[in-house]
Amino acid sequence: MEKKQDLKCSSADHEVDNSPKDEFQELLQTLEQHMSWDGQRLVKYKGFWFLVMIFRPMLFARKNFKAKDTDVIISTMSKSGTTWLKALTFSIANRDRFTIDQSPLLACNPHTVVPFLEYNLYWEQENPDLEDIPCPRIFATHMPFDFLPDSVHENGSRIIYIGRNPLDQFVSQRHFLLENKIGKEADHPLGVDEAFDMFCRGIHSWGPFWEHMHGYWNAHSENPRKVLFLKYEDLKEDITSQVKKIAEFMGFPFSLEEAKQGLIDQISGLCSFESLRNLAANKTGNNLNGLVKNSSFFRKGKVGDWTNYLTPAMAERVRKLMESKFEGSGLIFKI
Repeated sequence: MEKKQDLKCSSADHEVDNSPKDEFQELLQTLEQHMSWDGQRLVKYKGFWFLVMIFRPMLFARKNFKAKDTDVIISTMSKSGTTWLKALTFSIANRDRFTIDQSPLLACNPHTVVPFLEYNLYWEQENPDLEDIPCPRIFATHMPFDFLPDSVHENGSRIIYIGRNPLDQFVSQRHFLLENKIGKEADHPLGVDEAFDMFCRGIHSWGPFWEHMHGYWNAHSENPRKVLFLKYEDLKEDITSQVKKIAEFMGFPFSLEEAKQGLIDQISGLCSFESLRNLAANKTGNNLNGLVKNSSFFRKGKVGDWTNYLTPAMAERVRKLMESKFEGSGLIFKI
C-alpha cells in the first residue's frame, strides 16, 4: 500500500521572524548612497546628502526635539563660521551671568557650550531630556531648513544662519576633514579636482550647498523676525554692527550704557578667531564625540583663502553655478 503523504508541516516551515525591525536600517537600504571624496559614506534623502553616521541622530532630533519660544537655533553649512557664531551668541545671551574675564569660553571650546543637536545631544539618545538646560537655550545644527524639527518651525524660537563664499567653505572643509581623517578611506582621499567636482555636483555632506543656503535665505526673506541670515564675510568686515544685529535679533539688544562701556568690543574681541585660537582649551583635546581635534576648528579664518588652492576656472564654475541657482533671489556671494 502506498504510504500516505504526511501533509503536516514542521514548525520550521512556518517560522515567523518576530525580532524587532530596525526601521532606520530598512530606510537606509532604500536610499541612494555614495562614497564621499574623503572616504565617508553619504546617503541621499529628500534631495540632500547626509553622512550615514549622522543620519540616524539627525532623524531622532527631527522627530523628538521640542523647541521652546526662547530657544535660539544656529544653523550653518560645515566650516562656514559655526564656531565663531556659537561663541558670539553664547556670549551675547549670557553676558549678565558671566563677565568677560569669567567666560566659560576661556576654559572650553565653543562647541562644548553650544551643543549640536545631531552631533551631541541625539548622538546616542533617541530622546534626551533637555528640560534642565537654562533658558535661553542655544543649540546648533547643520540641518537644511525644511529638515528642522516641526517644533522649531511652529513656535517662536529664533534661527540664525551664517553662509560663506562656497569656495572658501570648500577649502576650509577639505582641510578640516583631511586633518581629522574621519572616513574609512581617509588615508586615500580623492584629489582636489575630483573632490571639487563632487562639491559642484552637490555630492557632499549637507549638500547641495546652494539648496542649503537657498532654504534659509528664502525663510529669512519671508520672515526676517524668525530667521536671520548672516554672511561670514560681513562679520569679518564689520564685526561691531553684526554683533549688534545678532543681539537685537535674539532679543538681547545692547543698552547705551553697555555700548559706552565697550561691551560690544569686548565680546567681539573674546570671540575673535585669534583670541579663541590662542586659548589652551582650543589647542588640545577633542570634540564632537571625540571625532575631531579642537585645534582643527581654527585654521586660518580668512576671506579669499581659496585663491591659494583653487584655479580661476574653478571659481568661474562656482560663480556660474550660484548665478543659476540663486537667480532672482537676491542672494549673492562675492568671489
